[in-house]
Amino acid sequence: MKITDLLKPEGIKVGASATSQMDAIDQLVALQDASGNINDPAGYKKGILAREKEFSTAVGDGIAIPHAKVAAVKQPGLAAMTVPGGVDWNAPDGQPADLMFMIAAPEGEANTHLEMLAKLSALLMHADFANALRGAKNASEFLKIIDDAEAARDAEQSQKAAAQAAARAASDDGWPKILAITACPTGIAHTYMAAENLEKKAAEMGFTLKAETQGSAGAKNVLTAEEIAHCEGIIIAADKNVDRARFAGKQVYSTNVSAGINDPERLINIILNHEAPVQEGTVVEAGAAAETESLGSQIYKHLMNGVSHMLPFVIGGGILTALAFLFDMGNAGTGVYGSGTFIAALFKKVGEEAFGMMLPILAGYIAMSIADRPGLAPGVVGGLMAKSGISLAFLASAPNFDVECVSGGFLAALAAGFIAGYLTNIIKKLCEALPESLEGIKPILLYPVLGILATGIVMYVLNPIFGAINSAINGFLGSMTGANIVLLGAIVGGMMSIDFGGPFNKASYVFSTGLLADAALGGPGQVVMAACMAGGMVPPLVIALSTTFFKNKWTKQDRDAGLVNYIMGLSFISEGAIPFAAADPGHVIPTCVIGSAIAGAMSAAFGCYSPAPHGGAWVLPVIGNPFMWIVAILVGSVVGALILSFWKKPVEE
Repeated sequence: MKITDLLKPEGIKVGASATSQMDAIDQLVALQDASGNINDPAGYKKGILAREKEFSTAVGDGIAIPHAKVAAVKQPGLAAMTVPGGVDWNAPDGQPADLMFMIAAPEGEANTHLEMLAKLSALLMHADFANALRGAKNASEFLKIIDDAEAARDAEQSQKAAAQAAARAASDDGWPKILAITACPTGIAHTYMAAENLEKKAAEMGFTLKAETQGSAGAKNVLTAEEIAHCEGIIIAADKNVDRARFAGKQVYSTNVSAGINDPERLINIILNHEAPVQEGTVVEAGAAAETESLGSQIYKHLMNGVSHMLPFVIGGGILTALAFLFDMGNAGTGVYGSGTFIAALFKKVGEEAFGMMLPILAGYIAMSIADRPGLAPGVVGGLMAKSGISLAFLASAPNFDVECVSGGFLAALAAGFIAGYLTNIIKKLCEALPESLEGIKPILLYPVLGILATGIVMYVLNPIFGAINSAINGFLGSMTGANIVLLGAIVGGMMSIDFGGPFNKASYVFSTGLLADAALGGPGQVVMAACMAGGMVPPLVIALSTTFFKNKWTKQDRDAGLVNYIMGLSFISEGAIPFAAADPGHVIPTCVIGSAIAGAMSAAFGCYSPAPHGGAWVLPVIGNPFMWIVAILVGSVVGALILSFWKKPVEE
């Protein structure tokens, strides 16, 4: 389907005049109606406005692409309009929108609007194309410009595909020569960047590599049994455990996801040179050359498996709890603040229940990473015991149970996960000596009963120790004022920019979210969380500002890619800076660290606090001292952008 198949002359208005975003939307809806694409203009407009409330459809550079998939649409269609004067569309770069495409997609059909959105966005990223549309004199010229640009793009894509197919046919008989799996704990950016770089490098080397991405939306581009049978080997670039059972008899080289991004050629050559170990079930064939995974790397992977499963509970529960206070402003300063109204109590209770699952889920999935599925139940129970803080002294006080329990918090849950996992592995090993006739009852009876009991006994003993540590940490944080809290803010903020989603970034974020579990509203734990979030928002904003205002320091491709970093930064997605840091780490990383540390320190100094563990600028209404928090982020971003821009040399294109 072509773009112009969905855009009729009566759906185009060039040189229009609009007084506001709402006026422009009304005119675009009327164009959709005139094109016969919708059967209920009011219902369609309602869908458009609902989408705008979720997130502005302005993409920057004067372009907006409003869209809706609702029952009011009877056939997929487009409407387009140029507005020379422009209107404010809440664009990430602050520029008024003067070129608009409105997409209509019928409810219940395939994601036509998303496909069109992707295709349009790719074309509109080219300034020459967008400017040509702005200069069109009539609808016919407007359509011709689109047709020509789309045809040129399709031809380019076809040539690229043909070249790749020829290289594939010549080098590997139609099957991918090498396969890969990429995955990171959050599955947002690293996963796809590693896959793209591996596939791109393989194409440059003259053969085909297929990468399966195990991202936040599930596995995509899944490797087939036939592809595995015909390949030379598999690269696993992942920061969480990946099931290798399907790769028996093949070379398998396992490393971290960052290596897939930064060093794809080395990984590919390991497979080509047959330097990787051969997978036999879960056992590596003896004598094969291998990259021995260090104990620290194993522990990090287990930890990140727990963190990646924990984050949805932390983010969902934390933001719902934060919203409870927003819905209860009338009771601010009172003892019922946050639950003084029905809606506030509803949000707070649901949020607290979700947030309360943080420690059991963390421990459960750490244990599962270590011991596979038999470790899950002991890990979850260990996490619950870490949360409650029950001890041998509490048990000995039966039947009154009048001994006070002190939660071991985040550290106790970490310990519970590793303890449960390794204890379960020991139990599995011991059970190997049992008769074969008992094999069927091991996973459903022996492993859960013995694993839960063993983990519970250990946690009864260790909980008082972790409770004391947790109390000491909270007491230390509670005593931090002035320079101390500012220094901590600078540290957690700066760490967010060391590796943009890697171990340092995750350590800072996990530390900060861990403090929220016992944090009072506006307390030190929430101050640290605000500083952490401010620091994490800075790196993409540094890139966005530098590419926008210092164009001579960046290529055209960099400047185009930099625009999306406004959205990434505002959304607290530090990974937006990764491609730029990978290309120029010596300049990008130090300047981002400086900017993030400044933002974190200023946020803490101003006493800003966040009861929400994620969300960036979109949770601004629940941020304490929001104006100064924004000031801290802007100052850190501007300072970082200025240092980076004056430090970098101009580019020659």
